[in-house]
Amino acid sequence: MEPQAAQDSRTQKGKSVSVSEDQADIEKVLAGDVSAFEGIVRRWQGPLISLAYRFCRDRGRAEEMAQEAFLRVYRKLDRWRRDAPFSSWMFAVAANLYRSELRRIPVPTVPLDAVLEPRDPRPQDGGLALEDRDQEVRNAVIALPPKYRDAVLLFYFHEMDLSAAARSLRVSEGTMKSRLFRGRKILRSKLQAAFAMRELKEAST
Repeated sequence: MEPQAAQDSRTQKGKSVSVSEDQADIEKVLAGDVSAFEGIVRRWQGPLISLAYRFCRDRGRAEEMAQEAFLRVYRKLDRWRRDAPFSSWMFAVAANLYRSELRRIPVPTVPLDAVLEPRDPRPQDGGLALEDRDQEVRNAVIALPPKYRDAVLLFYFHEMDLSAAARSLRVSEGTMKSRLFRGRKILRSKLQAAFAMRELKEAST
């Protein structure tokens, strides 16, 4: 296995290259070379689609939302103040767009209790498969009240740090911590109860 120090060095080098490439392309775009924006799209298309998918759970819609996000980033490129990494600013623009889009056309959801209601048939091994548990957790996150859902999605699923996630949601870090705490509490309560009910049901059959 590759030593951790080597992995970290390679990762940091990759980030530096991305930052310098972003900076170079941004300067070209602002100078009038529109084609340079293609480099930004190429580097960040996957992450923006991934983030959109975590919001809407629909691949086609996620691609459309990411395309609109890139358009908005392009139009607002001169507003990037360089007081934060470009990627953080870009994800903040995208996250705000995605949240607005979901308010305009909400993702069909059911109450959290219904999402976690035990169901049959059970997996062949008699227990709940790990992938089923993961899917139910994701469904439960989507069913959270929006302010908690967005915080949990950005911090845990998209792995933004606290500061970047707070900027994306335009809230203070204190508010972000509070929403994460409350979101985790809701999920923990509902998931523990649902999985306990499922295990009891399976044990009785």
